[in-house]
Amino acid sequence: MSGDDDGLRTYRRKRRFDRTEEPEGKRAHGGEEPRYVVQIHDATSLHFDFRLEWDGVLKSWSVPKGPSMNPHDKRLAMPTEDHPLDYRTFEGVIPRGEYGAGPVIVWDQGTYEPLSRDFGKALARGHISFRMHGGKLRGDWALSRFRSGDDGEREAWLLVKKSDSHASARGTPDPRRVRSALSDRTLKQVREEPAERWTREGGRR
Repeated sequence: MSGDDDGLRTYRRKRRFDRTEEPEGKRAHGGEEPRYVVQIHDATSLHFDFRLEWDGVLKSWSVPKGPSMNPHDKRLAMPTEDHPLDYRTFEGVIPRGEYGAGPVIVWDQGTYEPLSRDFGKALARGHISFRMHGGKLRGDWALSRFRSGDDGEREAWLLVKKSDSHASARGTPDPRRVRSALSDRTLKQVREEPAERWTREGGRR
């Protein structure tokens, strides 16, 4: 996992870092096990952001309905710009007037195992399989591109849970009610008290 900063050019162009607390980030090497994060973002529309560490950045998709542990649920996943690795822990409120304005919380995080042979090439071809080891998302998953932007349409993917011992009929929880995996806050609490520091153990501090 290596490279220069070119992969983050679009990310940086969309943001004014003197106004948003989002990390400017550097393209960097990750750890031995690649990590993932799923954030909930209440911007123009409420959605989940699904991010996989690969090649020094977080490859990112917007998933309107969120990941589901039910293999029968095929979740639309729209690719977005690569994000820096330190975005994994970003939580807060993107200010009004800025790109993606609204509160963000970390819903789930962990590591994953690439299962596709030559994962980078598989990603470029439009189909990857991986095994997730997280607090909420576990087991085998697949991301598959079903529409390309080559003909003028926007690129689109599907995120699907594979049938295994971790699969269940449980879908996706109400994103307005769930709590952050980092601070135990809801989206509403982050929006109303963005300057507070919280911990899972002790609440406000």
